[in-house]
Amino acid sequence: MTTQDYIQIEEKYGAHNYHPLDVVLTRGQGVWVYDVEGKKYLDFLSAYSAVNQGHCHPRILKALKEQAERITLTSRAFRNDQLPLLAKELCELTNYAMMLPMNSGAEAVETAIKTARKWGYKIKGVEEDKAEIITCENNFHGRTTTIVSFSTEKQYRDGFGPFTPGFVIIPYNDVNALEQAINKNTVAFFVEPVQGEAGIIIPDEGYLKKAYEICKTNNVLFIVDEIQTGLGRTGKLFAYEHEGIKPDIVVIGKALSGGCYPVSAVLSSREILGVFKPGDHGSTFGGNPLACAVAREALKVIVDEKLPERSAELGEYFLNKLQNLNNNHIKEIRGKGLFIGIELKPEAGGARRFCEALKEEGLLCKETHENVIRLAPPLIITKEEIDWAYEKIEKVMNEL
Repeated sequence: MTTQDYIQIEEKYGAHNYHPLDVVLTRGQGVWVYDVEGKKYLDFLSAYSAVNQGHCHPRILKALKEQAERITLTSRAFRNDQLPLLAKELCELTNYAMMLPMNSGAEAVETAIKTARKWGYKIKGVEEDKAEIITCENNFHGRTTTIVSFSTEKQYRDGFGPFTPGFVIIPYNDVNALEQAINKNTVAFFVEPVQGEAGIIIPDEGYLKKAYEICKTNNVLFIVDEIQTGLGRTGKLFAYEHEGIKPDIVVIGKALSGGCYPVSAVLSSREILGVFKPGDHGSTFGGNPLACAVAREALKVIVDEKLPERSAELGEYFLNKLQNLNNNHIKEIRGKGLFIGIELKPEAGGARRFCEALKEEGLLCKETHENVIRLAPPLIITKEEIDWAYEKIEKVMNEL
């Protein structure tokens, strides 16, 4: 079957909730993927940072296959021999006391919200059903009804009300707004250390640290969403580490499985996650042995292959190269580690046409917020492959 055959079938039978580039991928290895017609592409999206370790990493695949032959699912009605080991290894790696496993990033975000509210009622003493969580404009934390309730993106909310109350939205990168928004019912501040879907928006240096200190002063939980920025993407294991702080709750997912299986988790202290009692919260698949075996190996790969360090070094190298782009379409180039955005001027005609042209050159990336080209390759990429990608970007920018 041809690319068009697959596209026509998907358009006929699949709901049209995505607008993908018209490439039909059939296999991947490392930083490279291949379409159904045999064409080779360099993946510069990494499944929104889920494959930081590269496609089909042999060590992660081996762990998946070996565990799949033993047992895949027990549910949390019984114990399995992989979850305790993942919990221990993840907590020791991240210096948190406890973890709560889920599947998707959105599930982990929902878990963090429930955690913060329950902590507010049981520990802080907020009046029942009065808890408020502060979030930021242009955030992206997922797609559930509760999560889109505090989105400021009109399309994400259109047609999905009524919305969940209890959220206060303030400008991103504004500590004064945070300080003013806190009241006796505030239980948490929930923030992305870098806003990815908003277009790789990097806050001022010191913003996270000051926000953290404000939360500490006011007995408010400081929660970071590291689903996309965590596990090496920005040049540290977690993006919050750039500011030398330790959030009360960290939400992780995506690269926790190296793209081989849905795995997410919430990390926190014993006091905070200790608010849950049996029956309060759960998931049939959360903490299943297949997921845990995959996540254990995915974490080992991040550490053994020094992927955060690679991201820091290669991100700086790539950003320096991109600064050489002399093009009237470009408004700004910004990034942290291998998490980079090229923002185009409005008159450039949108980022999608550039992404479509890059696809034809063998480079896959995706537009975000209309005018930003997001560049986020697997962290195993080499300088030579970055040089190759840069040549393609330079060519397309000049030709368009």
